[in-house]
Amino acid sequence: MAAAAAAAAAHVLVFPAPGQGHINCMMHFAAGLVGAGLHVTFLHTDHSLRRLGGAAAAVSPRLRFMSIPDGLPDDHPRAVGDIVELLESLRTNGSVPYRSLLASLVRAGDGGGFPPVTCVVADGSMPFAADVAEEIGVPSLVFRTASACSVLAYLSVHRLFELGEVPFPADGDLDEPVRGVPGMESFLRRRDLPGNFRNCTENQNDPIVQMLIEVTAHNRRARAVVLNTAASMEGPAFAHVAPRMRDVFAIGPLHAMFPVPAAAGSLWRADDGCMAWLDGQPDRSVVYVSLGSLTVISLEQFTEFLHGLVAAGYPFLWVLRPDMVGASQSAAALSEAVAAAEKNNKARVVGWAPQRDVLGHRAVGCFVTHAGWNSTLEAAGEGVPMVCWPFFADQQINSRFVGAVWGTGLDMKDVCDAAVVERMVREAMESGEIRASAQALARQVRQDVADGGSSAAEFERLVGFIKELSMMDRSCKLNSSYSIAE
Repeated sequence: MAAAAAAAAAHVLVFPAPGQGHINCMMHFAAGLVGAGLHVTFLHTDHSLRRLGGAAAAVSPRLRFMSIPDGLPDDHPRAVGDIVELLESLRTNGSVPYRSLLASLVRAGDGGGFPPVTCVVADGSMPFAADVAEEIGVPSLVFRTASACSVLAYLSVHRLFELGEVPFPADGDLDEPVRGVPGMESFLRRRDLPGNFRNCTENQNDPIVQMLIEVTAHNRRARAVVLNTAASMEGPAFAHVAPRMRDVFAIGPLHAMFPVPAAAGSLWRADDGCMAWLDGQPDRSVVYVSLGSLTVISLEQFTEFLHGLVAAGYPFLWVLRPDMVGASQSAAALSEAVAAAEKNNKARVVGWAPQRDVLGHRAVGCFVTHAGWNSTLEAAGEGVPMVCWPFFADQQINSRFVGAVWGTGLDMKDVCDAAVVERMVREAMESGEIRASAQALARQVRQDVADGGSSAAEFERLVGFIKELSMMDRSCKLNSSYSIAE
């Protein structure tokens, strides 16, 4: 009875950063909390919630969606180059309405069956969200949507500067080994560090690098850090991260543990017709191509990819977002190339696809990907070989793990050439060794998320942790030892 009461009293506000990849995995996380008997308020920005529309309908009476303004004009593009501006606007302009909403939810719930909010799980890239919660007496955790290996690299930034491994010259050898990230000394290269490390100076003044340094320092002070990962994939990296945090939970891949409808957190409307197209293709015959929700390429890069895919000779399904090819490029040339590719039913080009369904389809033989962490986990869970062409942030290090650590695919970073695309696609489709490694990892991941597996056990521990926080006396919350300043 006491355990049931604790679950009923626990009400978690989950607050992701307003990006597709962040919303995706935190939506699965919210579904897991609801499945464990907790109430969840999922907090979007107004802009994201409008884009979701009817897809944001609650799937449980214990899950609801709310939103706050992000402080930017409605017509602001909120594109990949605007990430720092968006997060800063949320911090400076969104924190006041966030504080007001959270305070009201803490005082009395809403009278509609939701108890008062007792805990906040905030995106680790938004430190203010955790800080505001603690300031008004609500215990908070942070959720990092990136891989453990990339978090470890961020934790090692100061060490990299001390060793003189960054910054490195723009014309320097990108294959020079990097020794300053523990556990990765034998395989990490300059080109595998987050792309912005190439732009930083002695003063570490690249805005993305500076944000990563500040965010990671904040995470170390948080009550706990949640990572969407599995011991079978990132055990060594996780072992180096854990001692640097107050507590840390490895609870993934969340999409495999707590499935939700594909549209539930999607800011893009998927072309469901692509599934019928896949139904008409032979087993393991199709190359699936998706570079995620933020990657932008030039018309020249698009052309190299297209020629390489056609030359490889396999049917392909390509996700080409409307905003993906640079706006200054020729729309007519792009349309002509797409039409040519789709002749004879050898290709299908769509604006967005239900990716988890696609990767689980029998017809898909390999995945050409930007190596975003969600995509990497989804491919790993299905045992699909990958060809990785990373764009930014943690994708560079993720792709190195795919090629050099797990052996589940090929790392094509820093190259956009039709001949290389053709060669790597063929190898990923035809290599028995890569496919065997991918399928072995998938079997291990399934064990991790099954009852009794490492991720399932960690999630159970996390739910207990949240329930314990939720039962704390309010005076204890207000006098928490959590320190906002270093």
